[in-house]
Amino acid sequence: MTDPRAVPTGPDRAALVAHARETIARGSKSFAAASRLFDRTTRERVWLLYAWCRACDDIADEQDLGGELGKTPGAAADERLAQIRRLTDLAVAGIATGNPSFDALGVVAKECGLTRAMAEDVIDGFALDAADWSPRSEADLLRYCFHVAGAVGVMMAVVMGVAPDDDDTLDRACDLGLAFQLGNIARDVAEDDRGGRCYLPAEWLAEADIPPGEQLRPCYRAALVGVAKRLAALAADYEASARVGAARLGFRQRWAILSAAGIYGAIARKVAAGGPRVWDARVFTSRNEKLGWVLRAGLQTLGRPAPCQHPRWSRTSLKARARRQGA
Repeated sequence: MTDPRAVPTGPDRAALVAHARETIARGSKSFAAASRLFDRTTRERVWLLYAWCRACDDIADEQDLGGELGKTPGAAADERLAQIRRLTDLAVAGIATGNPSFDALGVVAKECGLTRAMAEDVIDGFALDAADWSPRSEADLLRYCFHVAGAVGVMMAVVMGVAPDDDDTLDRACDLGLAFQLGNIARDVAEDDRGGRCYLPAEWLAEADIPPGEQLRPCYRAALVGVAKRLAALAADYEASARVGAARLGFRQRWAILSAAGIYGAIARKVAAGGPRVWDARVFTSRNEKLGWVLRAGLQTLGRPAPCQHPRWSRTSLKARARRQGA
């Protein structure tokens, strides 16, 4: 009997995998490094899904592989969002789009059972950006992180073989995406500011006595470091929860996920410890640091993670909040 999840062969798929491999190598050196630990089948599927995520992000933000944010407002942003939805609809339906990154989604969706609803959870994050949205509260911040990263974590977990009805493990996968995005937000404060965006909750800034839009002024940098430390602490809580779910994966998958958790977690910790001038240059992990986290993760796969309850805001509660607020 043919395995419905078996990998089809042929030049079209091979070309899409090659495109996806090049995309992740250029777009995310951290995730590219961790992905090498997967078995070949999982690795290729992860690359294919990443290519779609990267393309959506670049279209929405007028970027090229995550470069400087574009600034075209209003109707143009809505048109880009409509383009993302149209191409995603075609891809999930198994129809060629002419865009290799969206065709990559079509392949991995067919192989792994990814649904249009899963993809829409991600696209809703781009819709928030198109609406020039910014968070007021911690819950708003985490809602945004759910859409742009937690929902991706859910899709990645399904690609790795987690059952679509294994809610607790999918919640933990979502938690890892939330941890990654919180670290990214801490790192990218200056880049986001240049693009006219701020993902720091207005309530947090008010508590730190930082006026709206003034967070990068020298007189507020010390207070901004406190906000960054708050982001890093929240990221650490979600990372700890995610490690519980990672323990349920196969050995190579667990090793890859723990490697990514260490590499991305290090970015958040560097920002938190970097002082007022940390945003003068982009924080990153060096090649040797990545290798160190990969080796450390290999040892971690042999043990058991500490028990950890879900943080207050989980995938279920964040999805409910999004429905109430009309995402």
